[in-house]
Amino acid sequence: QVRLVESGGGLVHPGGSLRLSCAASGSHFTLNAVTWYRQAPGMERDFVAGIQGADTTNYADSVKGRFTISRDNDKNTVYLQMNSLKPEDTAVYSCSADVIVFHSDYSMDPFTFWGQGTQVTVSS
Repeated sequence: QVRLVESGGGLVHPGGSLRLSCAASGSHFTLNAVTWYRQAPGMERDFVAGIQGADTTNYADSVKGRFTISRDNDKNTVYLQMNSLKPEDTAVYSCSADVIVFHSDYSMDPFTFWGQGTQVTVSS
């Protein structure tokens, strides 16, 4: 089993920065594509940013130029650096990860796991 844990959320003033982390833990797995989403109260969950491989990234138009997604494969962790934050960035941010799990019989299966989310509030 693989567990994803987000951290780094909090309260920040407009124009401020936060760095979110999405850490995967478990055994016998490979972390592939990781995606950040956010959901504001009463709204649909929206795509924020994604990373595949070492450096293939994509971003929602609303965060391009302000957010940067990166990964540390040694730590099985993906980061979302958020700069120039705006009140409209306020939401619960969650990550999902496409994972390959390796079994004791050398077979493997793909799974998608989700974290529990972390609250980001941008307010003066």
